[in-house]
Amino acid sequence: MKLVLLSGGSGKRLWPLSNDARSKQFLKVLSDENGSKESMVQRVWGQLEKNNLADNSVIATSVAQVDMIKNQLGSNIPIVTEPERRDTFPAIALAAVYLYSIQACSLDEVVGMLPVDPYVEDRFFTRVKDLEETLIDSNADLALMGVTPTYPSAKYGYIVPEANSERSYLTVKSFREKPDENTAEELIKNNALWNCGVFAFKLGYIIDLLIGKGLPIQYDELLNQYNQMTKNSFDYEVVEKAKHIVALPYDGYWKDLGTWNTLTEEMASNFIGKGVIGEGATNSHVVNELDIPITLLGIDNAVVAASPDGILVTNKDSSPKVKGYVGRFDGRPMYEERRWGWYRVLEHTKYDEGNEVLTKRIGINAGKNLSYQMHYKRSEVWTIVKGEGVFVLNDHLSHVRAGDTIQVPLAAKHALRATTDMEIIEVQTGSELVEEDIIRIAVEWDEIVRTVRV
Repeated sequence: MKLVLLSGGSGKRLWPLSNDARSKQFLKVLSDENGSKESMVQRVWGQLEKNNLADNSVIATSVAQVDMIKNQLGSNIPIVTEPERRDTFPAIALAAVYLYSIQACSLDEVVGMLPVDPYVEDRFFTRVKDLEETLIDSNADLALMGVTPTYPSAKYGYIVPEANSERSYLTVKSFREKPDENTAEELIKNNALWNCGVFAFKLGYIIDLLIGKGLPIQYDELLNQYNQMTKNSFDYEVVEKAKHIVALPYDGYWKDLGTWNTLTEEMASNFIGKGVIGEGATNSHVVNELDIPITLLGIDNAVVAASPDGILVTNKDSSPKVKGYVGRFDGRPMYEERRWGWYRVLEHTKYDEGNEVLTKRIGINAGKNLSYQMHYKRSEVWTIVKGEGVFVLNDHLSHVRAGDTIQVPLAAKHALRATTDMEIIEVQTGSELVEEDIIRIAVEWDEIVRTVRV
């Protein structure tokens, strides 16, 4: 059985920590067994390893999240990269074609799909393994896993089964998306399950479907046509048209940590970052990524979250509504994690004369490097404030350390490799400070050295 973890979304319900570059699954606000901070994706990948599933798993994600995944899970994680976001059907189709044409999986291979961020017990993944046998025994088109509800929730979709059977699985009659609580209560009486977004199919089922749609089943060919694929959900394109669907119940702990009120319920500490929660602040949480302290007094059931992107102060019950407001903020992400480390925007100013100045604090992990690149619309000044490394400028290597200031002129080729953990202050000045003004010559350090020596 192969597993594909779907990693997408902008996570706007967890603003200001999550943004277009750092979705909710990458926020390090949970605690592992040793008390160290970990993200949802790190927690889930660790559970896959415990259940001997990691070696047969790949992550399907957008190009914007690849660096974040490699930063948190390592550079050897197999990743299927969407060139652009086009909803769940194109993403799952691309992953299926990757398994078929790149990994050479059999058409009879059972493929399980699951979100990258469920908050579950380890035995959840034992139940995921059971999907393979369920799909084969039932001869169904799709086998879903559903959570046995613990209360009539209006937040989740429901899998509605046929009448009870003597089998270990249920035949699916229909689906109901986020009903009101009274309807949910009636559904539960009829053995409905929460839809947790976990399902399985035989690889041949999706490959045949793609052939029927006239879509290529070779990975490179599908990548080239990806921007022409219809933006539709897997539910619309596949699930609603499937003739035989079964569901496997799971009666253990499961929670969607998609909002501040649900996420704070699983946080080991009421305060992360600099500051303090004082008297009269019952059941309140503060997550502070800024260098300035936050003090919370006399406010119950509150969440205060602060990052370079903004500050949120909300009652927990109102916190899910934040998504409807943050769309009004049309700015660049102020914090990102990359394959080499991280950066934080300190200031971004646009002047009437037409030029811009952008100041960043950049952290580069020991042994990692910035790509060999050049810019046509900006020059840069780097001040090294921590660590040491090797700097490349127009094919010349030099050693740099804390206290050095480096000029990077317009159109100059440059790169930096950290010998120890490094931090630099970067000041960009130019007419247009955008990611598109990056011309990469080489990415990996060995490739950069070969380029310089040639």
